Amino acid sequence: MEYFKIGKLAASHGFEGEMILKHSLGKKCTFEKGAPVFLEDKKNSFIPWFIVRSKAKNEEESFILLEGIDSKEKAAKYLKKEVWLSEDDFHRLASPQTAISLLGFQIVQKEKIIGKIEEVIEQPHQVLCKITIDKKEAWIPLHEAFLKKVDKKKKIIYVELPEGLLDIYKNT
Repeated sequence: MEYFKIGKLAASHGFEGEMILKHSLGKKCTFEKGAPVFLEDKKNSFIPWFIVRSKAKNEEESFILLEGIDSKEKAAKYLKKEVWLSEDDFHRLASPQTAISLLGFQIVQKEKIIGKIEEVIEQPHQVLCKITIDKKEAWIPLHEAFLKKVDKKKKIIYVELPEGLLDIYKNT
């Protein structure tokens, strides 16, 4: 199963263990009761936590109460933890207009696949996409000057990156 990072647990709220999930799904989100969210226990090891209740706060934050976390003290242990969704839940909940909806897309340059988008960071003037090249983390800017075409049906982003940009990530 593939998981997509949507945000992190930013703060506790109240005394019953409720927390504020700061997410980048691009719209107000109320998570379904009983639905799982995943916290990364250790690298690539995801533990499911089930939603007891949830309520949208705004387009970037939701209140969530997770099963087994019933006090402010218990909630404190999980603050700043990253929150992930399964691929199906992610695509169901993420707004298609937001940059995070590009997770899982292939980046292609000159008919060659460069990599699959694993993470997205939105900055004021560009979007950065994390891929893996030769077992190294690489950050590819999706600036309008480099972007040639986005095929949402095939989940492919066609780019023309500046010469030499990828060389720093490749093993030679």
